[in-house]
Amino acid sequence: MDLDKSRWSGEGQFTETLIEALKALQSISYLLVEDAPATRSDADYNFISNEMFVRFQTKQSIERRKWMGIIPVRRTFLLPVMTLADLGKSFVETETVGEPDYIDEGMIQFLKSERIIPPYQTRGYKLVELVRIYEVKDS
Repeated sequence: MDLDKSRWSGEGQFTETLIEALKALQSISYLLVEDAPATRSDADYNFISNEMFVRFQTKQSIERRKWMGIIPVRRTFLLPVMTLADLGKSFVETETVGEPDYIDEGMIQFLKSERIIPPYQTRGYKLVELVRIYEVKDS
C-alpha cells in the first residue's frame, strides 16, 4: 500500500488506529491522510478533524456480447476489489476500530470523544476526533 501522510500533522490517536487497520487490508492500494480545516482548540476542548482518501485494488473484468446480434465483441474494464460498504463491514469485524458512526456510498465517518485529565490539574478537557474516509476513483 502506498501511504501518504505528508499533509497530516500526526494528531489523533484514533486516526492512527485507522491507519494501522487499513495497512492490514490487502485490497487497498493507496491511502492519503490529511488534516481537515475544521480542526480547532479551546480551553475546554480539542476538536481534531482528519480526512482519509483510499484507492482500492482493481481486478480486470471482461464483458462478452454480440454487436447487432451477429459480431462477437469483448470489452475489458477494471472493477474495484472492495467498496466503502465492504470497508465499513471490515471495520466492524476489527476489534480496535468498531462500527462507523455514519456510512453511505460516498463516505465513512467516525466521531470519537474522550475526557483527558492531565496530571496535576483539577480540570481536564474533552478531546473530540472526527475522521472521514472517502474513496478516490481512478480517472
